[in-house]
Amino acid sequence: MPAVRTTRKLMKMDEIKAKARSLGIEPGKMKKTDLIRMIQQWEGNTPCFGTSRGECTNEACCFIGDCLKIKT
Repeated sequence: MPAVRTTRKLMKMDEIKAKARSLGIEPGKMKKTDLIRMIQQWEGNTPCFGTSRGECTNEACCFIGDCLKIKT
């Protein structure tokens, strides 16, 4: 499957924390990357946030806009 490039809106930390709370995760003072990976794992996805190297095949991921900006 080819990698996806997107211009999807970036999520603000308060939006990420709200999503976590809606899933029963208490974000506390977690770092953004750790919180997103916990959400991904809780949703049954691979906790891969920040490892895409600018490309991703998971178009359904709500964090793809943020993730694709990180080039590790």
